[in-house]
Amino acid sequence: MNDNLFGRGFSKYTPLLLLLPGFLLYLIIALGPSLATSVYSFTDATGIRGAPINWVGFDNYKEFLFQGAVSRDNIAALGRTLKFSVIVTTVQFTLGLFMAMLLNQHLRGKTLFRTLFFLPVILGVAIQGLIWKLFLLPGGGPVAQVLSLFGAHSEFLGGQPKEAFAWVIVVQIWANVGITMVIFLAGLQTISDELYEAARIDGASGWALFRNITWPLLTPSVNTNFLLNIIGSLQAWQLFLVLTGYKNGTQVLGYLVFAQGFGQTSGSVSSAFRQGFAAAASIVLFFLVLIIGMAAQYIVNRREQRIMG
Repeated sequence: MNDNLFGRGFSKYTPLLLLLPGFLLYLIIALGPSLATSVYSFTDATGIRGAPINWVGFDNYKEFLFQGAVSRDNIAALGRTLKFSVIVTTVQFTLGLFMAMLLNQHLRGKTLFRTLFFLPVILGVAIQGLIWKLFLLPGGGPVAQVLSLFGAHSEFLGGQPKEAFAWVIVVQIWANVGITMVIFLAGLQTISDELYEAARIDGASGWALFRNITWPLLTPSVNTNFLLNIIGSLQAWQLFLVLTGYKNGTQVLGYLVFAQGFGQTSGSVSSAFRQGFAAAASIVLFFLVLIIGMAAQYIVNRREQRIMG
């Protein structure tokens, strides 16, 4: 009996031939550049046409992590990346769950509100950033005008680094909480109303319903959102580019990679087109995301096994 659904001889290789175009596309677009980045991280490549490329070994990594003012700025950016990820993940996860539960009720106009909350997700980072940059414009933006009525004033994105950093966190959450909400909504709609009715008959209500029915049965959605929020926030940098530029005290690791590769200022040291150094920074970011992502995956898998069996 032939176990291969595609037949004998050359026909049995049909699945491989069908997979080949997709694999080649992945190789060209994703895997190839990733391997090239790892090689470039050991060179002094600038990205300038005709410029010589020399092998420097681990010098880029040593400079990034251990040498002088540059390493202090980089370590500070690493710390801000972790802080950014923790705050964004916590608030976006919680707010997305709250919004999903609210809009899962039988409320008038809930479809409109679902659309409005999800709309920022489809705008794109540049549009998201420009909207908020105009909204927070110190000279005449809507928020500045409202504050002026009370005699208050703030520089917002152009002020103190902590203030600018906080506003980027706000915009990041606003821009992405919609997708978190939708994933939770999809999970909530898989939970049968009969379970809630049976629990209410037994006297359960409010927090007891959430703790014993909603939260356990939302486990797949919880795991998905938890991982997506962590990885997305660790890799985020585009909003920093649009909202603040390369402002001291606000840089995160992803933006540092872009700035070093395309010639912006790195803290107290000026740099121009150091793409080898940027490649090394991107490898550090890769391992940061990999380690934290794997740890988060382990945690959610253990939780899923404990709850779902």
